[in-house]
Amino acid sequence: MSGKNEVSFDPKEHQHLRYNPLRDTWVLVSAHRMKRPWAGQVEKPPEEHIPRYDPRNPLCPGNTRANGEVNSDYDSTFVFENDFPALQPDAPDPGSDQHPLFQSKAARGACKVMCFHPWSDITLPLMEKHEVVKVIDKWVGLVEELGTTYPWVQIFENKGAMMGCSNPHPHCQVWASNFLPNEPALSDRCQRAYYQKHGEPMLLQYARQEAEKKERVVVESSDWLAVVPYWATWPYQTLLLPRRHVLRINDLTTEEREGLADIMKRLLTKYDNLFEISFPYSMGWHGAPTGPHLKEDNSHWQLHAHYYPPLLRSATVKKFMVGYEMLAQEQRDLTPEQAAEKLRNLPEEHYKSRHNQEKGRGNEKEDGGK
Repeated sequence: MSGKNEVSFDPKEHQHLRYNPLRDTWVLVSAHRMKRPWAGQVEKPPEEHIPRYDPRNPLCPGNTRANGEVNSDYDSTFVFENDFPALQPDAPDPGSDQHPLFQSKAARGACKVMCFHPWSDITLPLMEKHEVVKVIDKWVGLVEELGTTYPWVQIFENKGAMMGCSNPHPHCQVWASNFLPNEPALSDRCQRAYYQKHGEPMLLQYARQEAEKKERVVVESSDWLAVVPYWATWPYQTLLLPRRHVLRINDLTTEEREGLADIMKRLLTKYDNLFEISFPYSMGWHGAPTGPHLKEDNSHWQLHAHYYPPLLRSATVKKFMVGYEMLAQEQRDLTPEQAAEKLRNLPEEHYKSRHNQEKGRGNEKEDGGK
């Protein structure tokens, strides 16, 4: 028998669990916690006055890096071997005679750094669309090159000092490994199980459902969809998906690459406009495994990109993954629907462009009044 004062469920007010089918895990959603006062750590705002060229910056064109190598005088994208690689192609094998509690395996690979642009004072949302297309084309080339040998090629970008980026110059990294890392291995298992049960790629079906519901869509186009996923952990986390079935980034058509450049600029502009700063995040691409897996049936896979931004309340207050998150399970402080609505309603004109236009109009008024 139900009580007279039974309260109906409101996801914005009542804690609940949400299932992440990509990781076979659950996240605790506790949106009411946003009401609590904040007396914790406040981050330093990101540096806005970055010189276009710095002779001491090892990523700028023509400059010398730590290992003595000199960068080319590049005017577009620029790729070089990481001077401090986490993976090298010739590491020795630890051997197989091991106790089950003390196991190790050989880890080999290649690590590359890719500069997006010759200027240090620019980011992807402020680059021209044709310049972003060149970045995507270079990603495609690296996956094709490294993917002929290595089972996994991880493209990732850490943007902002808050995410551990040690250099403000616009760049990403590409690590190729002779093993399938934990996250893609888990994603592979979950997508495969879903495909076997439902006969359709999980994320292809998910994109269609989200496009119909609209409540978590941030930006969309005829070929692409960016949403705050139903199971998001980070406050303003997004998932970028192609609308058709695509296994790997090098399977994209020319039109889809151009569409990707456009939707990336739109999404990242909204990120920057949220708190009117250069928005920090970690992002990365996940697609079907490569190397020996190229000969296998990977129909269960769908290409996608994850964006994980740490900011929660403002430009200086971030979400900390500690305590309960580390010892029990992931927890978030606002619903994905609330986050998507905030991002969706932001303008697609970058705040810096708007400020420059306002400054220009102000100067015109001053000149006219003289």
